[in-house]
Amino acid sequence: MRYGDSKYRDGRYRHVTAPAAIGAGTTLVLHPLVNRLDDDDPEVSVVGRAALGEFVELPTVAAEAIALLADGHPIGAAEDEIERRHGARLDLAELAEALVELGFVASVDGEPVAGPTEPAEHLPWLTRKHVAWLFSRPMGVLWWALVLAAVITWVRDPGTLPAASDFYWSPFVGLVVLVNTAIFSVHLSLHELMHLAAARSYQAPARISFATRLHHLVVQTDVTAVWAVPRRQRYRVYLAGMYWDLAVICACTVLATYAGFTPGVTHLLNAVALVVSFSLFMQAHVYMRTDLYYVLMERLRCRNLFQDSVDYVAHLGRRLRGKDSTDPTTELAARERRAVRLYAIAMALGSVIAVGVFAWYGLPILVKGITLAISGLSHGVAGGSIAHAIDSALIVLVEGTLQVIFIVTFVRRHPRLFRFSAQLTGGKQ
Repeated sequence: MRYGDSKYRDGRYRHVTAPAAIGAGTTLVLHPLVNRLDDDDPEVSVVGRAALGEFVELPTVAAEAIALLADGHPIGAAEDEIERRHGARLDLAELAEALVELGFVASVDGEPVAGPTEPAEHLPWLTRKHVAWLFSRPMGVLWWALVLAAVITWVRDPGTLPAASDFYWSPFVGLVVLVNTAIFSVHLSLHELMHLAAARSYQAPARISFATRLHHLVVQTDVTAVWAVPRRQRYRVYLAGMYWDLAVICACTVLATYAGFTPGVTHLLNAVALVVSFSLFMQAHVYMRTDLYYVLMERLRCRNLFQDSVDYVAHLGRRLRGKDSTDPTTELAARERRAVRLYAIAMALGSVIAVGVFAWYGLPILVKGITLAISGLSHGVAGGSIAHAIDSALIVLVEGTLQVIFIVTFVRRHPRLFRFSAQLTGGKQ
């Protein structure tokens, strides 16, 4: 899920220009906006356009003024009403211009405002009425019953826990890699669909896409729009994928132990449980903005923990190089500042260790595996075992496809990096 940087943050100005001068007699037509109190500060409100994933925090009095403008009050009349309620007069013309820049205004005095295009939703037909049952009380009871049954099984027979040996359910490694990758891909799609379904249960837009986290290729669901609901409700969206992961693991354990399937089916169920366990345990890598990262962010009451931490690490890097730098965390509240600084250290160390381990262990294993597979394929084509040649071809196909998708995704998501590299290369010619 995206649980990416654009989730749960202050809005970005789009630099949209109003079609006419804004004054006391101006009337605005606003797009459908969320306007709710902040989770922590009763003097602050969250206002946003969920369809764009744009949200800003404003003083509650400004949010009241926006509600008046949304009801059709001219700017001057809204200023009068705010002054009557609070004894202070606001410059709502300036506020209106800011709303235009944010893309919150559909028209000014009847003249349409050209603004950002709303991104297309995935599965737009999937609405609250289709998914609400997934998060109902009966489903919760069923989920707990399934988990309890699996836990009892594991306690009675620890051998039923997912084990590394479950991964290789066939002597043909290529076939195992292909099928297990297919299992993981299907499961990952369902994991992300659970995030999407959880968002739709609150009538929030959501979109699924590929992304990268360090050296990992990931699938993410952009659920920025759930910033429209209170914090307690957002946890459903954060944890929906893990809720699904654990249900699958427990169901596979129970079926493999008690259903009396053939050994082949039982081995495959154990493999599914193991592969899904990888997804579940991966969520503990909070330095990569996983599902649990967003739970941590909310528990620490931080609005953009990852990006604030990246900025803080960059600040420390500039200081270490002897350059002048202003600490970006000084603008944060003391509690949030402490959380950002601690997370920044953990994030930097975790990222360095993860990339280092991959470079030292993972990359050589990957390269050697593909090299051996290519060698086996060549040997098979030259007159060796056809079965082993096909097996080797499957490994090359699966791993090669994954690496190509990773490279394409990385390039698409970091265009500035590659433009900069191209400029450097061009400068040397």
